[in-house]
Amino acid sequence: MHQVYLGLGSNLGDREALMKSAIRLIGERVGKVIRQSSMVETEPWGFHSDNRFLNAVILCHTEKAPREVLAVTQQIERELGRQRKTPAGQPSTVNGQWSMSYADRPIDIDILLFDDLNISEPDLKIPHPLMQERDFVMNPLKQIAPELILTHK
Repeated sequence: MHQVYLGLGSNLGDREALMKSAIRLIGERVGKVIRQSSMVETEPWGFHSDNRFLNAVILCHTEKAPREVLAVTQQIERELGRQRKTPAGQPSTVNGQWSMSYADRPIDIDILLFDDLNISEPDLKIPHPLMQERDFVMNPLKQIAPELILTHK
């Protein structure tokens, strides 16, 4: 049995209902949700929007491999209305410069940690490379896993 920490965010539509639906579907398709942080409201990170986010972190036990978890979570995102302009984790060009593209979205599900694995592939990076820069990830993560030793800022 593997332990996977997932970060969730929503800033479009009925944010709380979308988050709850995502967590329910993760529980059905990825594995049992063992812990769940409270939902916190935060400002957008990496782009400007008038829409605030709800964010949370969950811990699941799963039999699935990391790539299977990625495929399932991306399918859940699509079912809940997420449309990606570029593939997950892929850079896009903005004014001729390569950058990560961030936009408003009904749901976002990121793999933060998967056991103690380190994976660095173009579309799958574990641990999540930006998680320690994001209070909206680290604070909920500390809430459900204070025993984790992670450097934060």
